[in-house]
Amino acid sequence: MRVALVVPASGTLGMIGPGALNCATLAADEINDAGGLLGRAVELRPVDGGRSAVEVAAEVRTLVRTGTVQAVVGVHPSDVRMALVPAICGTVPYVYTPPYEGGEQAPGVYLAGETPNRQLLPALTWLAQRSRGRHWFLLGNDYVWPRRVHAAARRYLRALGTVVVGERFVPRGTIDPLPLVDEIAATRADAVLLTLIGRDLVLFNRAFAGSALAHRVLRLCPALEENGLLGVGGDGTGELYATMGYFSSVATDSSLAFVSRYTGRFGPHAPVPGGHGEGCYDGMRLLAALVARAESLATPAVDAAADGTTVEGGRGRLAVRGRHVDAPVYLARADGLDLDVIASF
Repeated sequence: MRVALVVPASGTLGMIGPGALNCATLAADEINDAGGLLGRAVELRPVDGGRSAVEVAAEVRTLVRTGTVQAVVGVHPSDVRMALVPAICGTVPYVYTPPYEGGEQAPGVYLAGETPNRQLLPALTWLAQRSRGRHWFLLGNDYVWPRRVHAAARRYLRALGTVVVGERFVPRGTIDPLPLVDEIAATRADAVLLTLIGRDLVLFNRAFAGSALAHRVLRLCPALEENGLLGVGGDGTGELYATMGYFSSVATDSSLAFVSRYTGRFGPHAPVPGGHGEGCYDGMRLLAALVARAESLATPAVDAAADGTTVEGGRGRLAVRGRHVDAPVYLARADGLDLDVIASF
């Protein structure tokens, strides 16, 4: 049984590809050790999800229509997901794993990532309760996920009694961080919500850490994980925060066991799995659980059986409700090359 694994091998998010591929491979190995999917061995078919949405959708459409793959799992930007949904057209199960903007209801699509109400609202509330961030600047890449997250953030910040003093969207892969730092400084913002992704997030944080704002303006990132922090070279300002469903510093039994299995399979010098990579592990395990519960790969049967499905992932027990996963979310602060969890929601 072949699964199209749509992960970035190029482009702005290319840095997460190696860890994501390893995590999916680990999950496939474990699924096969337990008897496979419906008694069939799982085989991964990597697809480069770092290309344009049109290119990715065209390749996956061909793989699905020719019967080359029987399911799709992936971590990639939301514009790619929005192109894949009509390309797949509900003919095979599709598990989408990263944080996303919410609202996806297409048949046969299962969402393992965090939505703004589960990811962003608790983090903003936690900061507001500690009088952190009264004047916010919103900065993101120019596509659907940042735009919808910013719309949600405006509502949350207004309800928390804080003010949005500026907003900017920049095309992926074209960021010039220094003028953006100057623009933020001109607004006198004391907090920045960063919905940049991949290399753009790395370049901005690297420039910001060397600016006069670094130690007095906090940054909150809903897409920063360990690979991105390594790309920055670490951060010692004490003002860089990230919120996701997994960090390697989460000291639960499930997380520790996942890291142990990953290291045992790929060695101590393997690419860091990070939140996006671990999401691929959970996505593969979720696919297996959904198919096993439905006793079928047919998406109507999987849809009908999806609610109530549970699975043990790298971040603990995951439960499906409305084809979305309900799982804990964490807030972490950068400390050098580590993201230390300081709150869970």
